Amino acid sequence: MSFNELTLANLAAPQKNAIVGGPFGSNLVSKDYVDYGIPVIRGANMGEKWVGGDFVYVSREKSIQLSQNIAKPGDLVFTQRGTLGQVSIVPKHKHDCYVVSQSQMKLTVDPLKADVDFLYYLFKSPEQLEYIRNAAIQTGVPHTNLGILKKTPIKIPALLVQQQAAFILSALDDRITLLRETNTTLEAIAQALFKSWFVDFDPVRAKQEGRVPEGMDAATAALFPDSFEESELGLLPRGWSFGTLADLAELNPESWTTKVHPKTVLYIDLANTKNNEIDVTTEYVFDEAPSRARRVLRTGDSIIGTVRPGNRSFAYIYRAARNLTGSTGFAVLRPKVIKNAEFIFIAATQNSSIDYLAHIADGGAYPAVRPEVVANIELTVPHEEVIAAFHDIVAPLSSMIGENQLTIQTLVTLRDTLLPRLISGQLRLPEAEAMLEDLAA
Repeated sequence: MSFNELTLANLAAPQKNAIVGGPFGSNLVSKDYVDYGIPVIRGANMGEKWVGGDFVYVSREKSIQLSQNIAKPGDLVFTQRGTLGQVSIVPKHKHDCYVVSQSQMKLTVDPLKADVDFLYYLFKSPEQLEYIRNAAIQTGVPHTNLGILKKTPIKIPALLVQQQAAFILSALDDRITLLRETNTTLEAIAQALFKSWFVDFDPVRAKQEGRVPEGMDAATAALFPDSFEESELGLLPRGWSFGTLADLAELNPESWTTKVHPKTVLYIDLANTKNNEIDVTTEYVFDEAPSRARRVLRTGDSIIGTVRPGNRSFAYIYRAARNLTGSTGFAVLRPKVIKNAEFIFIAATQNSSIDYLAHIADGGAYPAVRPEVVANIELTVPHEEVIAAFHDIVAPLSSMIGENQLTIQTLVTLRDTLLPRLISGQLRLPEAEAMLEDLAA
C-alpha cells in the first residue's frame, strides 16, 4: 500500500479560513455568552469523536464578528492548550455553525484529498499523539499553535482506502455509542423508579389519597404504607426511618496489605472512571502497582471518588474480575445484604449526593472528602421488603448494563488494536473485516 507524505495544511479545503485558530482573548470573553444562539466549542465539548455536551453560546451578531473563527459540520477541531491531542468532528444535523474558542483550532478538509473520519482516527493513533506531545511548546502549560498544526506531517493512503478504513473504525464506534446510549436509558429507568419510590414517595401518596399506585402489582403495592408521620427531618412514610448509607453498607471492607496481596492486581483509577463507566483497567504486578492500588473490589460494590467528587468518578461493579482493585481515592460501599446493592449505588450517586460531596469537599487545589463522609450520606431507609422489591425490578436492568459494558470493553479493545494497524497499512482491509465478522458471529 502506497502513502502520500505531506503536511496537514496541504489537506485544507481551497477556501478562506479553512485552517484557523480561535479568536484573540479579548475578542471572546465570558460577558459575550448568552442563553441561546451560536454554540462555542471548548475543550469540555471535545471528549468524544463528535463535538457535543453542554455548550455556552454567543449571539448571531457576535458570531458574525468572529466569522473567521467559525466551524461548520464536517470540520475537524483540535485542542491548542489543555488536553493536547484532543480532536473531534463537528456533527451534522445539530447546528449550522459553531464558534471555535481561544483554546481550539479548526480544519475544513478538502474532500478530494482526504476523508474527515480517517483524519480523525489518524490523530487518535499512538504515533500521531506522540508527535503532538513532542512538538508541543513546553513553556508554561504545554500547548501548541496553528503554525505547528499546519506543519504536522501526515502520511495517508489513497482516498478510497482512507474511506474503507474509516468505515470499519466508525462501525465500531457507532456500536459503542449505541451501547452507551442504551445503558444511559437503562440507568435513567432505574433512577426514575428510585426517585418515585424513595424521594417523591409516589406509591405512599397514591395510597394515602385512595388511589392504586401506578406501575406495580397488588403484592408490591401492599408493601408501601398508606400514610406519613412527622419526624425531626420532615414527613416520612409511616414505619420507615431516616438513616445513612452506613446503615446498609460496609465502608472499605477489604484492602490489600504489604503482607497479604495477590501477585498481580487489575487496577481501577479515578481518572479512568466516570458516570458509571470504567474506561480502562490496568494489570500490574502488585509490587510495581501504584501505591494507591489497595481497595479490594467485589461484585455488587459501589465505588465513589472522594477526590474532586464533582468529577463524578463513580461506578457500580457489575462483575468483578479476579483481583479487581480500586484506588484508595475511592470510597467502597459493600452491601450488607446483596439485595440492597442497587439501592445503595443509586442513593450514593444521585445528583443530590454528588452535589453535596462536591460542596463540602475541602483542600483548595485538591478538594476531597473523607470516605466516612460518603458513608454518612443521609437517606430515607424503607422496609427491607420494599428494597427487595426494588432490587427485583432493577437487577435485570443492572445485568443488561453489565453485559453491555463488557461488550463495550471488547469493542474498544478491538478498535484500539485495529486503529494503528489500519492507519499505518500494517493490516489489510479484508483481514479487519474478517475480525468484525468473527465478533458479530
